[in-house]
Amino acid sequence: MSIRNNNQGSIVKPGFNPLAAQTSTTTFPLFTWGQNNAGQLGLGNLTYYSSPKQVGALTTWSKLAVGSSHSMVIKTDGTLWSWGQGSQGRLGLGNTTYYSSPKQVGALTDWSKIAAGNGHTGGIKTNGTLWLWGAANYGQLGLGNTTAYSSPVQVGALTTWSVLSLGAGYSVAITTSGALWAWGHGNAGRLGLGNTTNYSSPKQVGALTTWATISAGNGMTVAVKTDGTLWTWGANPFGGLGLGNTTYYSSPKQVGALTAWSQVTNGQYQCAAIKTDGTLWAWGYNERGRLGLGNTTNYSSPKQVGALATWSIVDSLSTSTKAIKTDGTMWSWGAGQDAQSGLGNTTDYSSPKQVGSLTTWTSLSCGWGGSHVLAVG
Repeated sequence: MSIRNNNQGSIVKPGFNPLAAQTSTTTFPLFTWGQNNAGQLGLGNLTYYSSPKQVGALTTWSKLAVGSSHSMVIKTDGTLWSWGQGSQGRLGLGNTTYYSSPKQVGALTDWSKIAAGNGHTGGIKTNGTLWLWGAANYGQLGLGNTTAYSSPVQVGALTTWSVLSLGAGYSVAITTSGALWAWGHGNAGRLGLGNTTNYSSPKQVGALTTWATISAGNGMTVAVKTDGTLWTWGANPFGGLGLGNTTYYSSPKQVGALTAWSQVTNGQYQCAAIKTDGTLWAWGYNERGRLGLGNTTNYSSPKQVGALATWSIVDSLSTSTKAIKTDGTMWSWGAGQDAQSGLGNTTDYSSPKQVGSLTTWTSLSCGWGGSHVLAVG
């Protein structure tokens, strides 16, 4: 499936971590690696793997979402599957049990898009309705309360939801009209609503209807508009907002003046983004080389990663980054302590390193709050 190559509008190639706009049905085997303390790799055990391992023999996996310690996948038949940590009901299976192998969520075949956050999960169905489940301590399920649910619950009555991204105790979503909505934990201004208040129901961020894709993370949010401009807000201790400072902002701020941003991903106070020309850029917190710039220096403005213009997909874990090139190769950099690099070791790398020799990678999902990866290739 080529999730990252599906446009929302004429410009944007949406990224995961927001795990947001997913429409393709091309399929290949599903692979996984990294941390596995809760069975989140889906391999039937709790073993950590530092190189990609295939999950079962099926090739019908379509859309991926990785949370901090759980995994969610939609198959080509529209069924939803989950595994890993089940606390607070984040797997949607009606319980809080941990599972180390894929389990189907209900019996419905109308799931279209999926997203996973720290302790909560959500999806959009083919009819445009929005569903959330799991932790709700900050109201991040958008159901008007702080009750945790272990099975999917519909958020309101709208049938126009298009993009969904889940972060640390909060949720952000875009409707088909291009309107942006946010709810949940408001600390550090991560909701973009001009304050630090928690909201347990969706609130519209401003009045604009030009939002195309969005990525929620650990206290900061990044988004691209339909005109290709880049916007950020929330926590900014290491310059992750890309605004040339470490100031926190509770409303969206434009990063520079460029109109060439295509997709963006949000890790733990660091960002990576691809422009329409295929170049890769990174900024923010650079502990363990997660920016891929050959050092561990923090940068508060976007910096180009190498000189290549062949990057197609990028996604971030908390402390590392993964990307796919137009030739189908996968590359990894940053922390490796939990085997998340996929490079067969636990070494940190501050520059991109190729993961294996496959040239058939088409999509990936990394959990910003965890250390495991799902990829199709």
